[in-house]
Amino acid sequence: MKIQKAHVIRLYPSLTQEEFLCQIGGATRFLWNLALEQRQTWGQRHVLNRFSQSKELTQLRSEVDWLKACPSQVLQQVLSDLEKAFRNFFARRAGFPKFRKKSRGDSFRFPDGKSAPYERLTRNGGRLKLPKLGWVRFRGWRSIPGVIRNVTVRCDAGQWYAAIQYEYDLPEPEKKILPAVGVDRGVVATVAVSGQGRVKGPDAYRKAMKKLRRAQRVVARRKKGSQNRRKSVLRVARLHRTVRRVRADFLHKVSHSLAENQGTLVFENLKIRNMVRSASGTVAEPGRNVRQKSGLNRSILDQGWGMLRQFCGYKTAERGGQCLDVSPRNTSRECRKCGHTAAENRVSQSRFVCVRCGHAENADDNASAVIVKRAVDSGLLPVEALRQHALEAGISVGSLLASRQ
Repeated sequence: MKIQKAHVIRLYPSLTQEEFLCQIGGATRFLWNLALEQRQTWGQRHVLNRFSQSKELTQLRSEVDWLKACPSQVLQQVLSDLEKAFRNFFARRAGFPKFRKKSRGDSFRFPDGKSAPYERLTRNGGRLKLPKLGWVRFRGWRSIPGVIRNVTVRCDAGQWYAAIQYEYDLPEPEKKILPAVGVDRGVVATVAVSGQGRVKGPDAYRKAMKKLRRAQRVVARRKKGSQNRRKSVLRVARLHRTVRRVRADFLHKVSHSLAENQGTLVFENLKIRNMVRSASGTVAEPGRNVRQKSGLNRSILDQGWGMLRQFCGYKTAERGGQCLDVSPRNTSRECRKCGHTAAENRVSQSRFVCVRCGHAENADDNASAVIVKRAVDSGLLPVEALRQHALEAGISVGSLLASRQ
């Protein structure tokens, strides 16, 4: 099967190259905003699409020297991305495209991988050739097994990175015969695996909140457009970058361990975007417990539930496993022994006590076992998968099957 991956490296451009990278980033941002404004103003009256705007781009490049100096393929990719953004909007997969800001960081893509040779120079470094830029040194060497498809360059808090997307053929892996486990994602314990305990996340954002408050307070006191304000904004961006890296590192390690040691991972099909909506309400109908809901939303996003599901998805597929999704309804209120569901079963955030059979344990451990049971109930897993769940619960498979009725 064909696999597409991306390898991220840190670029170390010279002063001339960095200046040209900033120029390309400014040109792509200008073109995106211009094309978006054109569609907003004339889109309903005239048929505007990527092809019609590409013709106008050719004329614009002949009149503007700093646009002509930028690689034409990079500018064409901007119009292609804008077209895709509008398709996602009309299909209700995303919101309306927004204008790009200079402070958000530059990002652009070189679509031709053949024009980007990738060479090794030292143990952990090498050089990458980009159109009109020449050879750019980098750190983070890794042998690429397939064919380079494209290279995306971005600026993150003053540092330049390149994401090299490549494609290679992977032999169809043998199907794993390891047992299935349920994975419950929470706020206090980031991951709870059925029969294997819980894993606590780093809470990277919560730990950095004090530093972020101070840094953002400094930004608010600086004069807009001043050099000191740019330095303060860069300091905030670096703090956010550290938070992202700590979170991603933890989730990569957890997902790698799950994909290596388990055959099937069963998750709750959570609608995270709906779960973290604001509770502020409107002026006519103000929300309740807004501050508490805001803190809960912050904690959910800090755990990276969506990233964990994404990482586990492609890592298990490469190793012959699979990831399944089941309904999340009442998984924290259902007893894994007798199947009784009641709100009174959840005594507290961490304690579960069944009011019917008296079964008591950690609520996250109980929910992870219920998730596996849901997969069998819905036909996603064979009945044999309940054997491990029955052993963990200390009951027979027959009694467990009877509780499903």
